[in-house]
Amino acid sequence: MAQSVMIGASSATRNVLDEADCAARCDAKVLITGESGVGKEIVARVIHQRSARSHAQLVSINCAGVPDSLLESELFGHVRGSFTGAYRDKRGWLETANGGTIFMDEVGEMSLRMQAMLLRFLETGEIQRVGSDSRLAPLNVRVITATHRRLLDAIAAKDFREDLYYRLNVVHIEVPALRERREDVPLLIGHFLRTFADAHRRPLAEISAEAMAYLTDYNWPGNVRELKNITERLVLKGSRTGRIEVDMLPVEVTCARQKVEAAKLAGSAEVSLHEELFARMLQGTETFWSGVYEPFMTRDLTRRTVREIVRLGLEHTRGNYKLLVTTFNMPPNDYKKFLNFLQKYQCHVPFHGFRMMRTGRPPAVTETKEAAIA
Repeated sequence: MAQSVMIGASSATRNVLDEADCAARCDAKVLITGESGVGKEIVARVIHQRSARSHAQLVSINCAGVPDSLLESELFGHVRGSFTGAYRDKRGWLETANGGTIFMDEVGEMSLRMQAMLLRFLETGEIQRVGSDSRLAPLNVRVITATHRRLLDAIAAKDFREDLYYRLNVVHIEVPALRERREDVPLLIGHFLRTFADAHRRPLAEISAEAMAYLTDYNWPGNVRELKNITERLVLKGSRTGRIEVDMLPVEVTCARQKVEAAKLAGSAEVSLHEELFARMLQGTETFWSGVYEPFMTRDLTRRTVREIVRLGLEHTRGNYKLLVTTFNMPPNDYKKFLNFLQKYQCHVPFHGFRMMRTGRPPAVTETKEAAIA
């Protein structure tokens, strides 16, 4: 098996590799989380290759890519005649991985029934092939799982078993999105330029500094997977001239750069966003749950943006979190729910410094809101 390498020099990437090294020194279960396309499988391969199990097999499966009706058979195996088309006994993925590692990607897409069966295996190490009346001897398999879903939200929605979550989440590695480690973009592009130039037997094209700046500033919603696809496209285009210029870049990259430059003329893009959302809530046209919470949960807002909105609110209320609830157009009984959200997602801002600010007459908007509440 070819060695897997996680490309990058950013502190975020180094932290992930440090955590992978720690995980490789034991047999504990690992849960890898992060957006789709960030390289969760690469991290799993790095853990396996640096572990004492590297001589054995790594079996990778995508739980979302196999229908639930087939997943049980593929995972645990089956005996001849157990269902139509079962002409012989078949080993499952878990048996194949015995002595090695199994990587289960998108484990959050498993049905509750399959979750229960996986939990039983994790507790006993035993499997029972589909159609068999007996269980096999316990297996020695290291389990690494991954998901792009927020499993705690899935648990709250009764879509994922809480007991299974705590079984899988012994070592937790969060792989950050590519936009959070932009220093890695030039290294990744250089790596994929060489890879695809060799694969397509094209000369290695040089990329202009301006084009690289565009690519580095792009937000990469599809993460490393999107970068890989765009780089392959650029290799095919750049091989004609030997150089990759801005006019060869995809329209989504150039349009995003134009928007950033336009925002810079009017001020910071992120600052204008949190000020705009704060203003909407002050005007009563938006609530915190609809204007901030929902976009944050769908990853359209960053944690930093939410903190900046809270900071503006605390300046407005002189550090009073209870008044902040009504300022953000939430009912007063949402106070604990609001604080729990901020604590859970590390968006809480200490209030002490705002209470020490010089007091003065509150803004007219606050007076209007308090009169309306009264």
